[in-house]
Amino acid sequence: MSFTRIDTLDKMDVEGGPGARLRVVRERGEAFRREFATTGTPDSIVTRDLVTLPYPTRFGLFRASRAIAPFLSITNRMLVIRWHDNGRERILLFEPSDHEYGRYTPYFEDLSSRTPDVIERRVVKVHGTVPGHLERLGIAPEDVDYLMFDHLHTQDLRRWIGATPYFPNAKVIVQRDELAALTELHPLQKPWYQPDTYRDLPRDAFLPIDGSVVLGPGVAVIKTPGHVFGNQSLVVNTSTGIWVSSENVIAAEALTPEHSKLPGLASWTRRWQQEVVLNANTVESTADQYNSIILEKTLADRSQADPRFVQFFPSSELTGAWTNPGTRPTFSHGQIVH
Repeated sequence: MSFTRIDTLDKMDVEGGPGARLRVVRERGEAFRREFATTGTPDSIVTRDLVTLPYPTRFGLFRASRAIAPFLSITNRMLVIRWHDNGRERILLFEPSDHEYGRYTPYFEDLSSRTPDVIERRVVKVHGTVPGHLERLGIAPEDVDYLMFDHLHTQDLRRWIGATPYFPNAKVIVQRDELAALTELHPLQKPWYQPDTYRDLPRDAFLPIDGSVVLGPGVAVIKTPGHVFGNQSLVVNTSTGIWVSSENVIAAEALTPEHSKLPGLASWTRRWQQEVVLNANTVESTADQYNSIILEKTLADRSQADPRFVQFFPSSELTGAWTNPGTRPTFSHGQIVH
């Protein structure tokens, strides 16, 4: 493996506070956008849906929504990315969530315990599993090189890299500081992690990184702290230009809310002079998360389907449902195809 450190995005924590850092983020983001476009493109990218589930509106559309529905729906999706490194094919799975085990995350386990089964069956829809999707794609588990998540909220990795690993050769790309945080969680973090499930995982199954790196032609991971301290985003260069993916926001229109028809978003951002709408189930560092979203927005190209929106692909994307009035997105990507 031959990852390349992204020096352009190093040391952006400048003096002068979050406002000064925001200016630097825009400048460095523009510079890296030009650099990244020259790295080439991966061989292919496909998207596979995993599960649609409820999520509090007050978290997903932080302070901005006027929807009467207390919950909205998000769809978690996996990206399968292939490229060649010195003649050898590499396969990265981005967001390969084990949603069967993810339901034991403290927040979602508590929510499930308070929800009647008949309602839960209506609002939770399973589209497929990671093994099932890979089998249909003709990908053997031993051929997967890397697993990566934007952050480790809800993730239980025991089936993937545990004692009898489904992915025997895969390394989990993770920011070193998020991995360290699992050893001693802050109360604000505890509802969203499953730290006990990491205690017996082999250390060599993880590939800790510090900051931002290019993984291969047209494939990079950039550090985007805020939602969690060790948050990271996937950046890919494709036939339609540059895409960015994370869970920093749950809808593409959260990056250009002036074009949103979701009740409240456009007016709230005008009134509060804010450019984006955060996904804020945890507020580890709100100003940093805001700045990270601006970096993502700066890197992403405009959508060819509707140039009012950028090619930001939420790893859990807002999904319309009749049960959640006022939360149907104005625009959805649904997938990345390359």
